[in-house]
Amino acid sequence: GGQVTEESLQADSGSDCISLELRTADGALVTLTADFRQEVKIFRALILGELERGQSQFQALCFITRLHRNEIIPSESMAKLRQKNPRTVRQAEEVRGLEHLSMDVAVNFSKGAQLSSHIHNVCAEAKEAIYTREEDVKFWLEKGVDGSMFEVLPQTSDLPDLQRCKLCADRWKPCICSYSLSIEWYPCMLKYCKSRDAGGKVSSYKCGIRSCQKGYTFDYYVPQKQLCLWDEET
Repeated sequence: GGQVTEESLQADSGSDCISLELRTADGALVTLTADFRQEVKIFRALILGELERGQSQFQALCFITRLHRNEIIPSESMAKLRQKNPRTVRQAEEVRGLEHLSMDVAVNFSKGAQLSSHIHNVCAEAKEAIYTREEDVKFWLEKGVDGSMFEVLPQTSDLPDLQRCKLCADRWKPCICSYSLSIEWYPCMLKYCKSRDAGGKVSSYKCGIRSCQKGYTFDYYVPQKQLCLWDEET
């Protein structure tokens, strides 16, 4: 859309994780942490508050989902990436479809380290606003994670008059909030090239990366609309 986003990417092959940080056009700071060892992806958004409407200086949200194989390049490959021209404006080669996620479970911050050691640092400002999905919880429970850190949030079936926040007129009523973010550029796949040796034997080797862009929309329960003022009809 003509906007240029500056991103910083870091990889730690020792703890097998990567993190990517960017600032959105509206000033929010978005971080994506991928913990390959635990198969966990953590999105954190620090959203500037509307002080004149009684909000605090910023609001922090954490969304935790399962990390699938081949979603993003391995940490050791990310660690080897070198950018020759840091100021070059790059465009993702592939735009991956928007993912719409219903975050119907809250995560207890003090117990979250069992799920991923990175939750303690990444979600420290979002202690009361860490969300995940029931289907991802099932996957982690099968891996032996303690289920007491998860709490199922109220659903529309439990509260028939639960509306989407953008349709809710009362700022103090509970509602379903929606937050969208986009990772504008990230290395999603490794590229392989073929070479032939003197004997004619063909072998393949890593010869670059493919870059992707992907958007996410998270829906989740809030006890009052005041915690979701961005989600309004304009």
